Amino acid sequence: MKLYFICTGNTCRSAMAEAIVKAKQLPHLEVKSAGIFATPHVPMSDNAKAVLAEQAIEESHSASQVQAANMAWADYILTMTAHHLMTLREMYPEHAQKMHTLHEFATGDTRDVQDPFGGNTEVYRQTFNELQQAIEQIIHHE
Repeated sequence: MKLYFICTGNTCRSAMAEAIVKAKQLPHLEVKSAGIFATPHVPMSDNAKAVLAEQAIEESHSASQVQAANMAWADYILTMTAHHLMTLREMYPEHAQKMHTLHEFATGDTRDVQDPFGGNTEVYRQTFNELQQAIEQIIHHE
């Protein structure tokens, strides 16, 4: 299964989601991430790195923008918010059938993933836990 996580800047939520999946080293899962408004090559936020390090998850991330080739590559395109989903459906209507918010795909819930940007490490921990739980749901139901 090929997962493409999407958020705004690709330095917090989608980047952490990608790192969480990669750390699981599951042979049937491939993962990439991007941001709708990402500035290419910007590193992951310091607090996101710190929270991943607390979990012994290595990362070597730099931000990238959503790319048409990766939209085609993905089996599932998972956004962090309903707004991201709406934006992507307008930009790439040909891939709309494989787009979902992360929580919708994982549990059927319609809530957005909390954006930790600008928050302290505790806020990033909360977002990490939220991502981790949703990803576990996906892995156990696929």
